[in-house]
Amino acid sequence: MILLPTWTQPKNYNCGLSAFYLLMEYHPMSLFIRSALCAAFASFCATSVQAAPAKPAVKGSPAAAADASVQEIELVHGLGADKGEQLQKLVDRYNAASNGARIVLRERAWNDGAMPHLMILGERDLGAFLTGPQRYRPLHQVMKDAGVRFETLRAPAMMTPTPLDSAKRLVALPVALSTPVLYYNKQAFKDAGLDAENPPKTWQELQRTLGQLVAAGQSCPYTTTQPAWILVENMSAWHNEPVVAEGKKASLAVNGMLGVKHVAMLSSWVKARYLHLFGRDDEAVAHFAKGECAVMTAGSAAWPSLKRQAAFEVGVASLPYHEEYYGAPQNTLADGPSMWIAAGKKPAEYKAVARFVDFWLSSESQVEWQRNGGYLPLNRAGLLASESRLLADDLANVRVAVKQLTNKPATSVSRASSYPQRTAVRRIVEEELEAVWEDRKPSKLALDTAVSRSQRLD
Repeated sequence: MILLPTWTQPKNYNCGLSAFYLLMEYHPMSLFIRSALCAAFASFCATSVQAAPAKPAVKGSPAAAADASVQEIELVHGLGADKGEQLQKLVDRYNAASNGARIVLRERAWNDGAMPHLMILGERDLGAFLTGPQRYRPLHQVMKDAGVRFETLRAPAMMTPTPLDSAKRLVALPVALSTPVLYYNKQAFKDAGLDAENPPKTWQELQRTLGQLVAAGQSCPYTTTQPAWILVENMSAWHNEPVVAEGKKASLAVNGMLGVKHVAMLSSWVKARYLHLFGRDDEAVAHFAKGECAVMTAGSAAWPSLKRQAAFEVGVASLPYHEEYYGAPQNTLADGPSMWIAAGKKPAEYKAVARFVDFWLSSESQVEWQRNGGYLPLNRAGLLASESRLLADDLANVRVAVKQLTNKPATSVSRASSYPQRTAVRRIVEEELEAVWEDRKPSKLALDTAVSRSQRLD
């Protein structure tokens, strides 16, 4: 059963992936009223481009025989144990309802063994995967060849462009999009005499909050996951400051006044023991979930995992901003792993893959994945669910995330770029930030060095 706001559900319910993104660009959260949503989706669904629906295979026909020859479709991922468990639930439901090939889920590297049919790949996998001969078959082509309805995607400017080709068509399905938000331990706030329902909105307010937490005996007031992505890339977009200098050759542009002042402030927090860092990825999540840290910045998709793992009530709020910057906050960025389809598979295997993708984009699956996985919705079912009072607690992260992403229309400066996602570029930022945390470089020198190092990359 799908829980939705109290309006009549139209028969053509699964309008698809592009409807969510169309709304994200043109309908900020202040306009998310039901009448506007219905009108916008009705207009979009009437004009969307679709592949011709496939004729059902007749028993005994060549198509049916070909499908019957495919027994398994392997899907590999590196989402971790908790997210993998939620993905297994989705796969189990598909397998229970399907008469065709079963989806077999495995947590392993895509290049550890035979090439799987489907791969959920993050940024650290993409460098090797996309280097050399093309290892994937474009998603839009697979869906078209299978005759499965699949709306074209007009990706918003704040979404990573990695799963798109030059014509803005989906080559992979962005199944795990997230944007950074603020999490906090409500009990720790209460113990420190803070208002647990009124989290800090600015970095200046957060500094005062951290001071009160320290005074109350908190040994780890603040931590963060993915420092380069959150504290540099998203903070730049959040203040409409550039991350990348475009031109004949792209390079980093993170050494402006905002970046230097922000990293210098964080450096002072490290020295004061306000900020504790545990690694370049998501290591901080486990420390926060155990109650060791009171505040954490992390991807919006961490929400359901935290609710399952933490023994305290977790609050979620917008990423802080610097109030002295005119026009801030602007918009944050949506990024995360996508599901890629391997090249070189049989036509019957691609048909089985297309059916699974169609299942994933169904209304029920999208709401389930959004609730259990925490990722951003890919169709109107998920978007409307995030506005539902019945799902208010489950999808609080999504409401905060969508509000950030659509806070203001993305500019040429605050739009997403695939350049910072390159493994070599991200590593440069991480290394220079660590030089600041370890007091080996001041923030200005570290960010200047990051820019100059990026300019020397091929």
